[in-house]
Amino acid sequence: MRRRTGTCRRMTKETDISVTINLDGTGKNKIHTGIGFFDHMLDGFARHGLFDLEVRAEGDLGVDCHHTAEDTGIVLGQAILSALGDKAGIKRYGHMLLPMDETLALCAVDLSGRPYLKFDADFTVPRLGELDTEMIREFFYAVSYSAMMNIHLKIMDGENNHHMAEALFKAFGKALDEATAGEPRIDEAWTTKGKL
Repeated sequence: MRRRTGTCRRMTKETDISVTINLDGTGKNKIHTGIGFFDHMLDGFARHGLFDLEVRAEGDLGVDCHHTAEDTGIVLGQAILSALGDKAGIKRYGHMLLPMDETLALCAVDLSGRPYLKFDADFTVPRLGELDTEMIREFFYAVSYSAMMNIHLKIMDGENNHHMAEALFKAFGKALDEATAGEPRIDEAWTTKGKL
């Protein structure tokens, strides 16, 4: 299988974000978004997905965290899509049911070439650190559309908002790792359409 890395950059009047991801890494990462809790979530995603990840984001945090979090999702999704190439020889689907203390999170992904997000998580606080909890959905929405993948995320049970958010990011990392893994029995894209 070829070296599967992707690097993308997005510059707007609101943000300047660059992301590099290696899908065949070991979880090493360098992440700086200016939003400490968001960095912690992306670290969990990378470590548990075994992705080498570099994220550098400069955003208008004097306004709020919205543009930085959303645009990071856009650029991460673009980098994932670039790293996947033609998706030949991968499993395509991945899922994880991840426990974190009292919390149980579900993530399922399909690298289908069709974007869709189903998000079911009710946070009971408006923010975690400097990250607005409503931005967690917006981040995953941006990833799903720019990476052209289905993402289903659901909190099955949970009380602690930190645990709920962290479980979602870790479950996404684990599910994406499974979906991007090689399937030795095929050497083409796993679809009846001929391409994903």
